[in-house]
Amino acid sequence: MKKKIAILGSTGSIGKTLVNIINKDKKNFEVVLLTAEKKSNELFKQAKLLNVKNLIITDKKSYNNLKIKTKNTNIKIFNNFTALNKIIKKKVDYTMSSISGLDGLKPTIEMIGKTKTIAIANKESIICAWYIIQKKLKKYKTNFIPVDSEHFSIWSLIKDQNNDEIDKIYITASGGPFLNLSASKIKTVTPTDALKHPNWSMGKKITIDSATLMNKVFEVIEAKKIFDINYKKISILTHPKSYVHAIIRFKNGLSKILVHEPNMKIPIYNSLYSKSLKNLKTESLNLKILNDLRLKEVDKKKFPLVKILSNLPEKNSLFETILITINDYFVYKFLRKEISFVKLIRAINNFSKFKEFQKFKKIKPKNIADIYRLRDYVSLKIGSFSI
Repeated sequence: MKKKIAILGSTGSIGKTLVNIINKDKKNFEVVLLTAEKKSNELFKQAKLLNVKNLIITDKKSYNNLKIKTKNTNIKIFNNFTALNKIIKKKVDYTMSSISGLDGLKPTIEMIGKTKTIAIANKESIICAWYIIQKKLKKYKTNFIPVDSEHFSIWSLIKDQNNDEIDKIYITASGGPFLNLSASKIKTVTPTDALKHPNWSMGKKITIDSATLMNKVFEVIEAKKIFDINYKKISILTHPKSYVHAIIRFKNGLSKILVHEPNMKIPIYNSLYSKSLKNLKTESLNLKILNDLRLKEVDKKKFPLVKILSNLPEKNSLFETILITINDYFVYKFLRKEISFVKLIRAINNFSKFKEFQKFKKIKPKNIADIYRLRDYVSLKIGSFSI
């Protein structure tokens, strides 16, 4: 029997990778839903490729374009996620949640009750709403798989271990395009420079986060929440080759290390085939890289945003939503060339310490409405300042 699949955010980099994987094994899968925000042409191509009967596209103009394209087909088009109840009557086998940003939070939460397994690549959902996600996973008995390469690696290494056996978790950071750049040269970098990641092919926003190392701040927060590990037990190591993704040191003196080439296809593929051990053609073990790992502790002078981790609450709080919102706001200002790279880092750092925001470290989100309200409030607040 074919496994039923839903892909939230199928036109992004992770969604497209999963579509390509499924396309090579269509005899084993039936994709029942694809979603996108704006890319109507891409979404329509994917629907034809995989014979998908249900599409959600949330941008109004793109929705109208897609309606025209699908006029003489049996494809059903919807323009919001309230349609999930119409589309999915019985739990699908696997859902990929890869809508970027907090826009992916609500559909992720809603899909938990409609799928047997949910693979979440949307880090904002985990960072801001893990407490809510956990409750939903338990309520609907839904399996969860993290898709970020670091978290998939940690999950793979410790799924048969108890947390009290773990001494330390190390996640790695390539250091982005500016790892070996001097402080004076960093002052003059442009968005074009920052988007030239040495190893990974990713979306623009996450590539900038890689350049500032804010992505690793978020990944540590994710790891803390997913695996219920104290912040002091999680460290970041720079590793220019992006070949090592996680290292776990256990209290018995043993350590485990997980390596694979820097290709998101690997964790995505293994999340889809998690119990079948299906073969994936990849490169041979790279001994040259293993003999030149160059693992180092993060230079906090060059990457000052990692210091934010020392001031975070151990318990789930609304402050994580503030961090996400601040970062999003200023990253997009940088991409629009409205601020410099140095001002980007300074703004994120300064607003993370903003006195008015500190009270939210003690407040837990009760529902996703709390998160969205706070996001809107913070956006207005920081937008009222000139930097």
